[in-house]
Amino acid sequence: MGKQNNYETPEENDEEMTVTLDLDDGTSVTCAIVTILTVRDQDYIVLLPLDENGENQDGEVWFYRYHEDENDPNAEPELGYIDDDEEYEIVADAFDEYLDSAEFDEIVSTDGQ
Repeated sequence: MGKQNNYETPEENDEEMTVTLDLDDGTSVTCAIVTILTVRDQDYIVLLPLDENGENQDGEVWFYRYHEDENDPNAEPELGYIDDDEEYEIVADAFDEYLDSAEFDEIVSTDGQ
């Protein structure tokens, strides 16, 4: 399981919030947090893996189950693998809808200027 190490809070609204994952092979990857989606009462986090220059060349995103312990504000969020293909497809479809909505919102705000 990819384990989340730390969050970096953006200092300005234009900066991305990131998380560093320790992968099973012993490497670490910094990822930009794209969004957190709720699907069927389960939260999922969408991560964009970044290279050493802070960029993503291929547009690949990673989906993980996401859980925060509301009873312990100091606890770090937990990420979990999505092993079920059907669950993965449902999350991927929800992310596609999120992207469609974000594009629509961008078009509307651009037209309204």
